[in-house]
Amino acid sequence: MNLEQSLHSITALDSQAMNDARELHARFIKPLGSLGELEQIAIRLAGITGHVHNNINHSAVYLFGADNGIYNEGVCSSPQDFTRRLMLAYSDKRNAGINILSRQSHSELKLYNLGVKNLDSHEGIITHKFMSDGTNNFLHERAMTLDLTREVIEYGINLVHDAKNNHVDLIATGEVGMANTTTAAACIMAALNTRDISLIGRGAGLDNEAYSRKIRVITQALTLHEKNFTDPVNILSCVGGLDIAAITGLFIGGAVYHVPVIIDGVISIAGALLAYKLNNLTRDYMFASHKSCEPAYNYAADSMNLRPVLNLSMRLGEGTGAAIFIHIVRDSLAIINEMGTFDEL
Repeated sequence: MNLEQSLHSITALDSQAMNDARELHARFIKPLGSLGELEQIAIRLAGITGHVHNNINHSAVYLFGADNGIYNEGVCSSPQDFTRRLMLAYSDKRNAGINILSRQSHSELKLYNLGVKNLDSHEGIITHKFMSDGTNNFLHERAMTLDLTREVIEYGINLVHDAKNNHVDLIATGEVGMANTTTAAACIMAALNTRDISLIGRGAGLDNEAYSRKIRVITQALTLHEKNFTDPVNILSCVGGLDIAAITGLFIGGAVYHVPVIIDGVISIAGALLAYKLNNLTRDYMFASHKSCEPAYNYAADSMNLRPVLNLSMRLGEGTGAAIFIHIVRDSLAIINEMGTFDEL
């Protein structure tokens, strides 16, 4: 299904299923509303699936690896080869953060190489390199062509189609790519039509000199491309990353195929925001897992009226916060599926 067809096929949540779930919670052996977000998660899941009672039998973390041309401007404190090395670590199960936390949440870890420099085929990694060395340097040109941007978004949408056919009932978003907090901040600032530099964070830990350079690079790039920020696809094309484009597709696909998708950190929420700008209904199929330390995250979440459930001072990425949130979803469903009612008493 192409992008336009996907956007037009998205429907609102099932209000009857949500009302039924809400009424069931009102009969449980507890004060009304006393389980807070655990109640709201189950109610919204009912709206997504159309069923009051749901289970998470097959959750998966989709982790996209991609390099970014903007790295060449000195906006990242880590060697660019870390993208490749980390992808290899994930695939070889060397107990990186996402290996441990996806395992703890009983979730499948799916790795995608969308454009990692010097990484071709490798066991455990699905290779679909849209650009062999990652995106272009968007300080000087578009990060990727419009046609390619659409192709990557549609790739993400179709991944959810395949997930649905394979009975995946919950998707967590993850990524790795040196300098992708720069692309995420640029995308969020463009989508929110702001040049407020307070949205720009230090990423993996930039010193003052590199942080000032990151602010300057993003500001100049936004000025260079602003006349082309006519829609989210153009924003991604101008200042985005392959990982963000694929994640945008995941959030659209989640709404098309009624599969809940979990937002991780700032890179993930950049994709969520762009999906929301393409069709506001996508927001109802997203869950904000944790509050990222990157400042742009809060602006993006507030603009969509999304409230992250966890605040763990995390900034690792990889999908780690989203993987932790899977436990919360399962707890929420255990309550609605198992709690006794006052009627039974």
